[in-house]
Amino acid sequence: MNDQLYTLKEAMIFSQRVAQLSKALWKSIEKDWQQWIKPYDLNINEHHILWISFHLKGASISDVAKFGVMHVSTAFNFSKKLEERGLLSFSKRDHDKRNTYIELTEAGRELLIDMMANYHKTPHSIVEGALPLKELYGRFPDFMEVMAVLRNIYGEDFIQIFEKSFHNIETHFDDEGQFTDNRQSP
Repeated sequence: MNDQLYTLKEAMIFSQRVAQLSKALWKSIEKDWQQWIKPYDLNINEHHILWISFHLKGASISDVAKFGVMHVSTAFNFSKKLEERGLLSFSKRDHDKRNTYIELTEAGRELLIDMMANYHKTPHSIVEGALPLKELYGRFPDFMEVMAVLRNIYGEDFIQIFEKSFHNIETHFDDEGQFTDNRQSP
């Protein structure tokens, strides 16, 4: 134990702190997310798959599962339901017949754009909870330490996809959530 960088006690306290904070944070986010997507008859996995597809045009089911932090069968099964609703389309690639790829249909793209425009019609306790920090520091927290931990767990490609999604929002949506360029999608 002398050659370790931490003690058992430190590791247990850190793990429990992260577990408790994550659970409490997730409960709040889950409630906010469900209220936001309820009018669109989507569950969180379906919305997340649509969201990922919006940012990663032509993503494989494996990519969706990885970035969505879900099992491949979960990503596939919920994607199938979205295909049945006409929100996603499935395809194979000439160079890669083993993987299944998904893309948003025009109806799926329009649904997501509408959801973004209506974001503020539901309460968001996570945003409200962070407002005092935004008022104090002039911005919302960016969670750089959490990002560093996730980079070490999921890898650099996960973080790059993560950052790409936020870049797409910054580039293609105005401050009211309106899509600013209907000729191109992110």
